[in-house]
Amino acid sequence: MNKTLVWTQQLNVRWSDMDANGHVNNAAFFTYFEQTRIEWLQSIAAQTTPDGHGPVVKKASCTYMLPVSHPATLELRLYLGKPGRTSFPTYSEIWTTGGSPEKVAEGEAIMVWVHRESGKPQPVPDFLRQLMPAA
Repeated sequence: MNKTLVWTQQLNVRWSDMDANGHVNNAAFFTYFEQTRIEWLQSIAAQTTPDGHGPVVKKASCTYMLPVSHPATLELRLYLGKPGRTSFPTYSEIWTTGGSPEKVAEGEAIMVWVHRESGKPQPVPDFLRQLMPAA
């Protein structure tokens, strides 16, 4: 799979992310993925463009590898894949930090570039395509 790393950040697990089993609830991982995408989009001023276009999630998935408990600091990584005409894939990884980092989860989201008012798909803008792998 051809993908390009575009963003990394660290995140401290909150007590409220935990479930009754004593580890981070599965739904919290989707919030971590979302937070990473939003912070990256804000960093490149692409959350919504001046002409009213922006990304929406079409599909999202997560594969869990290891449980995580509070307290923990995680590294979140965001990658972009090859774009289509109106959509592009994002790939996320969540790693433990410290001596011997381990991958605890990975996810994928298909983003569609839309006109916010009409909700109609629009071509992925060139400034975003330049950040994505060509093949």
